Amino acid sequence: MIGIGFLLGIWLASRQAKKEGIDPDRIMDMGVYLLLAAIIGSRLLFVLIDIREFAKNPWDIIAIWKGGLVFYGGLIGAVLTGIWYIRKHALPLWKTADIIAPYIALGHMFGRFGCFFAGCCYGAPCSGPVCLTFTDPHALAPLGVALYPTQLFEAGGELLNFLLLFTLYRFRKFDGQIFWLYPALYSILRFVVEFFRGDAARGVWFGGIISTSQIIAVLLFCLSLGMLWRLGRKGLQDAPAAPVQKPRSKNKA
Repeated sequence: MIGIGFLLGIWLASRQAKKEGIDPDRIMDMGVYLLLAAIIGSRLLFVLIDIREFAKNPWDIIAIWKGGLVFYGGLIGAVLTGIWYIRKHALPLWKTADIIAPYIALGHMFGRFGCFFAGCCYGAPCSGPVCLTFTDPHALAPLGVALYPTQLFEAGGELLNFLLLFTLYRFRKFDGQIFWLYPALYSILRFVVEFFRGDAARGVWFGGIISTSQIIAVLLFCLSLGMLWRLGRKGLQDAPAAPVQKPRSKNKA
């Protein structure tokens, strides 16, 4: 599912880049680097969160088929790699980032469906019509227990994020606005969904009151607002001033 989301997202982003006068082949090539960086970064953060368990079985670090990819780690890895690639090939940084941002949300939506199919990133026990029960013995979720479908909650939220970013793209006021809107929106979504999560592997603090992902969400939200303010201010300063109209002279008859 991550592969489907990646291929669809990078194809749509390359089409948009062509409309904006950016070489679409550069976007396609960059996509390969972003995918690798996202997988490595998401796995590394998962390992760091549960480093004590992996210290006992170091070979499990590469066993991604058992589950264990943290989106925030993938986002950090992909952003750093993307900045390196964009600067290396002299592409417009924030303009390129704006093109890609909506399709990160779209790709993430597919990834969360993959989490649901695998049973990872499952929710806490619950009761009611919204809850789902895993019965397949290959699922990573607890079997026979009604759980919140947090994977589907997040997939639905990411679909809304994609539609919003895709719509706002044509109305953006400055380069970088759409890109930094995405982590701001996602951090809100993730902070809320975390209250319904039930997997302890994501790390919890202060007696289970807040998770590692929620702490990162707060920091990411603040960073996003700061960058939106900074880039918006710079965009206003760089905008060409409106021409001053001279008053018309009145000619006497």
